[in-house]
Amino acid sequence: MNYYNEIKNELVNNEVYKRVKDYSKNKSDLTTYYNVGKLIVEAQGGETRAKYGDGLIKEYSKKLTAELGKGYTFTSLSRMRQFYLMHENIATLSQQLSWSHYIELLKLGGISKINYYIKIVKDQNLSVRELRDKIKSKEYERLDDKTKEKLIKREESKITDFIKNPILIKNRYDYKNISEKILKQLILEDLDDFLKELGDGFSYIENEYKIKIGDRYNYIDLLLFNIKYNCYVVAELKVTELKKEHIGQVQVYMNYIDKNIKSMSHDKTIGIIICKKDNEFVMEYSSDERIFETTYVVN
Repeated sequence: MNYYNEIKNELVNNEVYKRVKDYSKNKSDLTTYYNVGKLIVEAQGGETRAKYGDGLIKEYSKKLTAELGKGYTFTSLSRMRQFYLMHENIATLSQQLSWSHYIELLKLGGISKINYYIKIVKDQNLSVRELRDKIKSKEYERLDDKTKEKLIKREESKITDFIKNPILIKNRYDYKNISEKILKQLILEDLDDFLKELGDGFSYIENEYKIKIGDRYNYIDLLLFNIKYNCYVVAELKVTELKKEHIGQVQVYMNYIDKNIKSMSHDKTIGIIICKKDNEFVMEYSSDERIFETTYVVN
C-alpha cells in the first residue's frame, strides 16, 4: 500500500467535502483525522514503533505542504497520529466535540483524565475556551481518588462522586475576611459555576430556607435539588474546620426535609458540608453515609 497517497487522498477528500456540506464539517474532520492517524501508524510499522518514529511524519509533512499548501505541518500530522492512538482507549469518539476540543485533550496525560473532560464537555456543552478554563482550574485533579478509579473502570457514579475538593469560589470584591454571610454572597453571585463545582444535575431552590423545628425557626444555608438523582440536597457553609456538631446540624435538617418536604417519588435527602478545612477523624466516625464534606478556596 502507498500510505502517502492514501493519506493525501483522505485529506483532499475532506477539504472537498467540507466545502460542499458545511453542516457536516466536524464529522468529516474527525473521521478524516482518525483515518490519517491510523494510516500513519500502519506506515510506521504499528502502534509500538509509531510512538517513537517521527522521520516518516516529517517526510509526509514536507510533501503534503508542497502539494496541498499550508495546514499539514509536522505538529498537525503528529496530532492526527496521537488522536488515533488516543481513540483506542477513550470511552467513545463523540462528535459533540470538535477537532479543537480534541487538540486540547491531546495535551493531557492519562486516559482517565481525558475521559472525564470528554464527559463534561458533552454534559455541559462546553466551548473550547470553557474547556481550557476547566483544565486550567485542575478540575480533574480536585476529584476524589475513588471517583478517578470509577472513571478508569467505567463504573456507575453516584451523586457525590463529582463534587470537587476544594471547591473554587470567586472573590470578586477581594474580601480579606470571609464570614459565612460573605461566603454565601459570593456563591450566589456566581451560582452557575458553584453548582457545576458540585457536579451533575444540581439546581438551586433557596438560600436561608426557613424550617420550623418545635417552636423555633432554623435556616438552611442552601437548599438544592439534584435532577439527575432525584433528591433534595442540604448544603451548609462553614468558615472553620469541620466539627462534629456540624454533622449533627445537617443531619437534623436532612431528616426534616425527608419528613416534611420530599415526596414518595424522591430519593432520600443528602447533606453537603462545605468548610474551610476538613477533618478526616470527624468524618471517619460519622455513621450517616448520606453526609459528605468538602472544602473551599476563595480566589
